[in-house]
Amino acid sequence: MWECPKCARTFKNTNQNHFCEAEKSESIDDYIAEQAEEVRPVLEKVREVIRKAAPNAKEKISWKMPTFWQGENLVHFCAQTKHLGIYPGAIENLSDEIRRRLDGYKTTKGAIQFPYNKPIDYELIADITKWRVSVVEEGQ
Repeated sequence: MWECPKCARTFKNTNQNHFCEAEKSESIDDYIAEQAEEVRPVLEKVREVIRKAAPNAKEKISWKMPTFWQGENLVHFCAQTKHLGIYPGAIENLSDEIRRRLDGYKTTKGAIQFPYNKPIDYELIADITKWRVSVVEEGQ
């Protein structure tokens, strides 16, 4: 058994990748600073793209992820080992045009994986964010 020196959790594998409760980010700046150096520029760009697509949204940490909030959570994003995760909620409600653009990406009910070994489609992330803003604004 291996024990993480930061959070004291024990794992079967030595140096197992995990989220330390001791490293809970207080802000998006903190979250990005805690990530691997090669991923930080991607996260900064995603933050910038979402901020432009949702100028009235507030930044916060929710579910341990950078989140943009505008009356409700619009979109979360996070760094994974091999991909960037974008969490806009119910993907089945996206427009047909946006869903077609997701072909080739791994998706779940509420998540999209953008692999680091391919160019990140920032325009797609912006369009998804704009869609979420429109959903929230139309619902109000």
